[in-house]
Amino acid sequence: MAASPIPVRTCVGCRQRAPVTELLRVVVRESRLVPDPARRLPGRGASVHPTPDCVRAAVRRRAFPRALRSSAPLGTDQLEDHVATPSPDGSPARPAPPQHQHQPSDRHPAGPLVESRTTSDDPPVKSHR
Repeated sequence: MAASPIPVRTCVGCRQRAPVTELLRVVVRESRLVPDPARRLPGRGASVHPTPDCVRAAVRRRAFPRALRSSAPLGTDQLEDHVATPSPDGSPARPAPPQHQHQPSDRHPAGPLVESRTTSDDPPVKSHR
């Protein structure tokens, strides 16, 4: 039997896709955002990179209430403490994810360039498909 692939989720802070092993699951408990590193708490969850930058971006964008479908304001102190706390050996609690940088591409999002097939004597017209 083949091993199942690792699921991929989108970070609500930076909007980058990553394996669930690199993301921290967050759930709502008593109107507070609670980290769920073991991914076992019941209820709807949101995924975020375990870095202060991604958590701040998600709070600034109001992504947690939207992702968790909560209409009440959510306390973030417990989550912020979790991602800011270093481990006992002095290193960060979790390794930082790779830096997310947009790579410019010469490809158009609509697809590759194609030439139209016309019967006229005009030169072919290139367009994005």
